[in-house]
Amino acid sequence: MCRRENPPKSKEKTCFCQDLNGKIPVRPEPPRVRVKRDFPLFRFPSRLQFKAAPPAALALRLQSGSSAHADSMDANGELRMVMVGKTGTGKSATGNSILGQQCFHSKCSAASLTVTCSMKSGVVEGQQVSVIDTPGLFDTRCGDDKTRTDVGQCVSFAVPGPHVFLVVVAVGRFTQEEKLTVQRLQELFGQAADRYSMVLFTHGDSLDGPIEEFLSESPELQELVSRCNGQYHVFNNKLQDKKPQVTELLQKVRTIVQKNGGSHYTNQMFQEAERAVLLEKQRIQQEKEEQKRREREETQRRIQQQFQQQMWLIQIQQQAARDAQRRAEEQRREEERRRMEEQRREEERRREEEQRREEEQRRLREEAERRRAEEEFNRIVEHTRRTLEAQREQEQRELQERLNRQAWQRQQDNQDFCSIL
Repeated sequence: MCRRENPPKSKEKTCFCQDLNGKIPVRPEPPRVRVKRDFPLFRFPSRLQFKAAPPAALALRLQSGSSAHADSMDANGELRMVMVGKTGTGKSATGNSILGQQCFHSKCSAASLTVTCSMKSGVVEGQQVSVIDTPGLFDTRCGDDKTRTDVGQCVSFAVPGPHVFLVVVAVGRFTQEEKLTVQRLQELFGQAADRYSMVLFTHGDSLDGPIEEFLSESPELQELVSRCNGQYHVFNNKLQDKKPQVTELLQKVRTIVQKNGGSHYTNQMFQEAERAVLLEKQRIQQEKEEQKRREREETQRRIQQQFQQQMWLIQIQQQAARDAQRRAEEQRREEERRRMEEQRREEERRREEEQRREEEQRRLREEAERRRAEEEFNRIVEHTRRTLEAQREQEQRELQERLNRQAWQRQQDNQDFCSIL
């Protein structure tokens, strides 16, 4: 008989595999069971190791036999570039210029000509180069589902990962839409993508001077270039001889790869999940070999342990379901709280607006009453002034008449006096 200890009651660590739509929980490590050294250790069959299938990009990498610890540069020195940017910046034309041939459909159009991600490869100056052209991948008008699909295609094409993101920006005014495009890039790939990003200015023929002078006039573009570690390049797709600018671009890309230690961009959670899968495969292989060696002695105990592990897995699944339900309930309550808070704020804004309207109406009424009172006062003053003016004129006329009568009377008296003499 072997001695078996109860599994620990502490919470087990749960691994996560990065999926395009979020995190997919992976089966936690089964409980450790201590047995005598002469008995093998049984592990659960590999087909139950995952609760969900690995993401598409990971499946492609496992099928190709690639390793997370392998150097990012392939044996043929392949450089993988992903072009991102809003519609109309010249991504497809830039890809054609880099590869030196018409690989991507490109013409002047208000709508995006690239509707799905596409990858073209070629040898440029002895260097194997793969260019992934994206549609409106970071166009803010695209829905989340479309964006996730395009990101999945982009990651699949760039397996095992891009060496550089070419953030394509047309020379001209840096619009708000392009600012949101850059923000969307960071939201989807994280700040870690900054080290692997380069701003590629197209329509270089529109520049009237050096690109540095153009950047000095735009703080937003300076911030974008700074966010990409000062890595930028200018392209003119209308030149007949595009080779010099392509050569310079490849040199800058190689410099970025060198600064990053020869690595390529990959999501850290995705890498951890990949390493966990590889370690899990090695562990399963070792346990299979050990199982084959001790199979006859462990038949009965293997059945019991398998049953216990199944029960343990069921408990973990039930606990995971309860946790998910609890998180959903907490999220619902949080959303309800935010909704109520928003309603309260909206009500407060409405009351404040109503109060402002009432105060404005009261102020207008008071202003009208003040104007009416002022007009009435002015009218009374004017009437009084006219009345006093009329009285003054009447008194002056009466005084003049008295003076005239007095003067006439004196004249008559003088005439009478003279006649008497």
